[in-house]
Amino acid sequence: MKVNGSDAHPLWKYLKSEKGGAMMIDAIKWNFTKFLVDKEGKVLERYGPPTDPFEMEKAIQKLL
Repeated sequence: MKVNGSDAHPLWKYLKSEKGGAMMIDAIKWNFTKFLVDKEGKVLERYGPPTDPFEMEKAIQKLL
């Protein structure tokens, strides 16, 4: 599944349109980019590859 470019999967296009990357660059640069999405499908946060998933724990717990 493509994540960048004009033929990227619609899911990735949506996620990137809601939460662009660092310095307003939307492209996913590396594996393990993570998006936090609420139960309504709203993209709340984008985390880069070096982000440890445990750093996201509090944000995830708030959504449960």
